[in-house]
Amino acid sequence: MSTEKKLQVKDLTISFRTVNGKLQAVRDINFDLYKGETLAIVGESGSGKSATSKTILGISANNTIVEGGEILYDGKDLLKISEEDFHAIRGDKIAMVFQDPLSSLNPIMRVGKQLTEAMLLKNKANRRECRKKLNTSLKHMSASMVGAGLAEDKALFETFRRIIKTEAKYEGPYDTAHTNAAAALKACDDMLLAIEKDALTDVKGDCRELKNYCNGAIDHFVVRDGEKMKSLTAQLMKQCGEAVHAKSCKGLTPVVTELRSLVEEALACEAPDFFALACYLVLDGKTLGNETAAELNKLTSPSLTGPFMTKFMDSARAALEYSSRKSVEGMKAAMAALSEAESYFGGEMPAEAEAKKKAAALADTVEAAIDPLETVKESSAYTFRVSFSSALDTYYKGVSGNVTEQARFDKQTAKYEAAVAKGKTPNGKVAPLALVDLDIARESISHILVTLKDQFAARTEAVAKFDFGKRSATYVSWLHETALGEIHRITRSMAKDTAIRIMEQVGISEARKRYHQYPFEFSGGMRQRIVIAISLTADPDILICDEPTTALDVTIQAQILELINNLKRERDLSVIFITHDLGVVANMADRIAVMYAGKIVEYGTAEDVFYHPAHPYTWALLASIPDLNSKDKLEAIPGTPPNMIYPPVGDAFAARNKYALQIDFEEQPPMFQISDTHYAATWLLHPNAPHVEMPEIVKERIARMSKLGGENNG
Repeated sequence: MSTEKKLQVKDLTISFRTVNGKLQAVRDINFDLYKGETLAIVGESGSGKSATSKTILGISANNTIVEGGEILYDGKDLLKISEEDFHAIRGDKIAMVFQDPLSSLNPIMRVGKQLTEAMLLKNKANRRECRKKLNTSLKHMSASMVGAGLAEDKALFETFRRIIKTEAKYEGPYDTAHTNAAAALKACDDMLLAIEKDALTDVKGDCRELKNYCNGAIDHFVVRDGEKMKSLTAQLMKQCGEAVHAKSCKGLTPVVTELRSLVEEALACEAPDFFALACYLVLDGKTLGNETAAELNKLTSPSLTGPFMTKFMDSARAALEYSSRKSVEGMKAAMAALSEAESYFGGEMPAEAEAKKKAAALADTVEAAIDPLETVKESSAYTFRVSFSSALDTYYKGVSGNVTEQARFDKQTAKYEAAVAKGKTPNGKVAPLALVDLDIARESISHILVTLKDQFAARTEAVAKFDFGKRSATYVSWLHETALGEIHRITRSMAKDTAIRIMEQVGISEARKRYHQYPFEFSGGMRQRIVIAISLTADPDILICDEPTTALDVTIQAQILELINNLKRERDLSVIFITHDLGVVANMADRIAVMYAGKIVEYGTAEDVFYHPAHPYTWALLASIPDLNSKDKLEAIPGTPPNMIYPPVGDAFAARNKYALQIDFEEQPPMFQISDTHYAATWLLHPNAPHVEMPEIVKERIARMSKLGGENNG
């Protein structure tokens, strides 16, 4: 398994506002998700699984309160970034498959449109975002070049933009034509097979589609002989009419075969280097003749190492170095201001208005230290203003709110006790005190200051060791990609071809035909495949599956699980799989987090949890899994989960746990480390706890699993 962490959840605490009080849904949970692994989060309904996943994706309900913690992805804290920044992550980088596929699909829209709609909208938003990033970056680059004494070199970047626009002028049509050629090849294969099997039902529709793909493949660098292609497609449509009249499609075979040969030959050709071509045309003043891509690549490669690119890279290096040095000066000033703020907020807290004025000035100093030419943003500096203001708000709201909350609690308690004293049965319970711990709130304020100061200190040391030559190459590459992102347009035909390929990848047969169908024409399992296909259209890093098999029968469940496993391997996806059924994840999870009442009670590899379970709740889950190899009666878990508006004082599972100790009702257990990969929060692991054997039914199941696993492994 990779050691690269794609996602880190640290001390996440989530509550919900309800009419009956604050419900604690997630309580101080921690886990990591590594590249290419499947992490299963298992627990009963209401344990906090879905609340966690929706918070990761930034789609929590309006009554959600994120009380603390961090969710780190790609150097950003997802709890602190703006909705605009989240828009670039949600769906693109982190996608989600929901429980009920029918409710996830629009019943009156064809599935093809639902697949392509997200791609087209996302492309439009991405182009807008790239334009904004490029313009902002070039503005800061221009200012840095002036500061570095290279004002006369600013024109280099305008020339660079001309090169990018010229590149896009040729690369855009090429991408469209190449996509059409690939689609035409597939359409030819499908048509030839259908003709051979006498199964071509929509002759006119299929011929028209093939004609459009083939004509769309005409381009200087794809199908170069446009006259021949148009002649063949005209011949195709003529023979199509004859085939419909004769009720036989055999006559289509020769022309379809010839079309297939033409597009196959085009797809085998070498692709041009469009950036080198653009440099050749703009810098050298050349014009495009009838050269092939292979011939042009030899002609244009010297343009990449000419005087313009050398001077451009030198200017970029000087501007980046100037911007970094200026940022270091700002960070040193910010570190002094942060140290002064530590003392200021470390003693007696000032009045709220004075504190907020101080915080605003400090945020200005911090933001002035940010290097605007950094392509990877440091989240702590960018989010300092919001996070520090939020920490101060928590403290000052606690100062005033605690008094009100204490008065409410005292009043309700007095009323409750008065009713009891009169021999009456009170209506309901007294809602527990929900006070803000002012000490913890002040620690949070201090933590933000210290963390940022440490990051700035590390950053100032790192800048001294920068290889600005290498950094300038990386920066220019980033500028190039961003500029192309601004110009790159996904057409409807490109989106359709991508959608059909993904439909085939998720196991939907006759994808071209089913592309035009409605959700009600698909079975439950096929609808779930469509939902998975939609989530894959943006090629995400992380796929969150929120009980994706609950609404399906057992046979289809197995197919969907196998599909998710295959997609994970093929795309190197990181998967968070949420389920209430521990048996579902037996053959797909790399690691498992068992949740109960908002807390992770056991955490380890699949082997740890299945073969060496340590928490009584995990024992109970294993004992309740149906087993074809056993005639033993399943053991139901007694009782119900606690009402988290009134969370229990000790272990939340104690009231349902026949192995509970007295301390379980008095104090929450810490997370005990069993091995380097295995942890469990149960007092049974304390050195002074009595020895308790796991239930016999669980032991027998582990023994059977071990035996079957041994046989299957040869």
